[in-house]
Amino acid sequence: MAKIRNFSIIAHIDHGKSTLADRLLEVTKTVESRKMREQLLDSMDLERERGITIKMQPVRMNYGDYVLNLIDTPGHIDFSYEVSRALKAVEGAILLVDATQGVQAQTFTVLNMANELGLKIIPVINKIDLPSADPVKVRAEIDKLVPGAGERTILVSGKTGEGVSELLETIVAEVPPPHPGEAGKSNRSLVFDFEYSNHRGVIVYIRVLDGRIKKGDELEFAASGQKFVVQELGVFKPGKTPAQELVAGEIGYLVTGIKNPENATVGDTITLAATPLPSVPGYREPAPVVWASVYPVAADDFVLLRQALFRLKLSDSSLSFEEESSGILGHGFRVGFLGMLHLEIITERLRREYNLDLVIASPTTSYELVNQQTNQLELVYSPHRFPAETKDYLVRERWVKVKIIVPATELSGLVKLCHEHEAIIVDTTSWSETRTALDLEMPLRELMRNFFDSVKSVTSGLASLSYELADFRPADVVKLEILVAGEVVPAFTRITSRRRVEQEARQMVARLKELMPRQLIVVKLQAQALSRIIASETLSALRKDVTGYLYGGDVTRKKKLLEKQKKGKKKMQKLGKVNIPSEVFLKMMTQEKRGKE
Repeated sequence: MAKIRNFSIIAHIDHGKSTLADRLLEVTKTVESRKMREQLLDSMDLERERGITIKMQPVRMNYGDYVLNLIDTPGHIDFSYEVSRALKAVEGAILLVDATQGVQAQTFTVLNMANELGLKIIPVINKIDLPSADPVKVRAEIDKLVPGAGERTILVSGKTGEGVSELLETIVAEVPPPHPGEAGKSNRSLVFDFEYSNHRGVIVYIRVLDGRIKKGDELEFAASGQKFVVQELGVFKPGKTPAQELVAGEIGYLVTGIKNPENATVGDTITLAATPLPSVPGYREPAPVVWASVYPVAADDFVLLRQALFRLKLSDSSLSFEEESSGILGHGFRVGFLGMLHLEIITERLRREYNLDLVIASPTTSYELVNQQTNQLELVYSPHRFPAETKDYLVRERWVKVKIIVPATELSGLVKLCHEHEAIIVDTTSWSETRTALDLEMPLRELMRNFFDSVKSVTSGLASLSYELADFRPADVVKLEILVAGEVVPAFTRITSRRRVEQEARQMVARLKELMPRQLIVVKLQAQALSRIIASETLSALRKDVTGYLYGGDVTRKKKLLEKQKKGKKKMQKLGKVNIPSEVFLKMMTQEKRGKE
């Protein structure tokens, strides 16, 4: 155990974690050079296409007499729950900072996570091979974050491999070996991730805390009490490599053979069934912050969608969902996500991996409603369940604390944007000679209203942003409903700020008119809020040319046919139903910009 080192790489997005992991695999000869490729640990197609890490990925490397277990983590804020789980399984963390960009907003967040768990921090500056690199300036910034980092900070290039050997030596010297754990004839391990195989059932990723695990051992999950016999166990090199046993301090996988994924949960303790040890504290339950309704376009795909969501929940325990139904869209699910990128990635995986055509409703956040007469609290996370009149309720919404690091030259546009998004600037500090750090507080609803994109736009892409959830505060919001031919369409319902409701209503109705195909009847498109219609458009009816085949003759024949058509239209107007194609739902809900369709 004294020769084991468990560590993780943490950083702001795009600071080169996966590239550095590639060089570590290469220098330790874990992967042959002929099999080497960029982003080796990013196995998902989506990760490789977007150049981001979505899933944490463990790998075992041998360096001299030492066994190094690395867990590569995502950098985007939406996947910070993945980072928190990875850090619980290790003793040290490489804090990676880009030599051209310096300390960014998410650097603060991941460093706080590592400090809370008492991990050994190794500060590293990456991308020193780039012409615009300024390691002296970046080293001074890191010194502010990690007191005494100074000369301890290692300079590396994930691209060329410069400094990687020195980094490996520092890991061996500074990261403490795992705690010896409890002696005795039992064993215990912490589950930090899952995957599911149709043939082998649930495969759990574990950090062994006590004792040793061998093939054939009968183990049990502490939370569910589910027992299983270990069919196979092994380590990640980086593919799954079977081993004889796993001992305390090691990171590996167990094939359980369990076919019901609901019996296993991330953060559970696995222990010997005959002589169980008490369970260890797991992970804080991730709380969804963004909700969206997900419906299959074909009603027959509902069962497949349910299976797909259960499978995805195995590898992503932050995903939550429950069944719901809509008169127009049929049966679907109300799904909870950790952010907008998380929503985007999950829906894209459902489409690609399970070939599902989906309708995604406008994402929303949850609201607390306190009935002022009964003092009863209700949590509403579906817009159509929100009351049309809120005078009897105290409405509260989730707020977030946001940190933005921005060049001082771009500050004026950003301050104006913050005002537009109802943000309160709590603190402004000069982070370096050229950059300023802003601490904001704002409603989560406003953060979801394209705040990320707007920040990048007004700062020419030079700002970095990170956020964490805060408390619930009073909200001045109203329910905005869209009526098509006098009927409310629940999928279009949204909760919006009272001061912006009229502007949003006009935009939605105009957008719907643009997207809706004309029907055989006249269709009224209306937006309703505050118990009145506040925006309206009319979609004219399609009219067949019923006199086109006539040539010459008496004009009364034409009049007769037109009168007959008019009567038919009148009758149809009373009985006709409006058909809204699924593409209209998709385009309205994703709020695509004009010109992109």
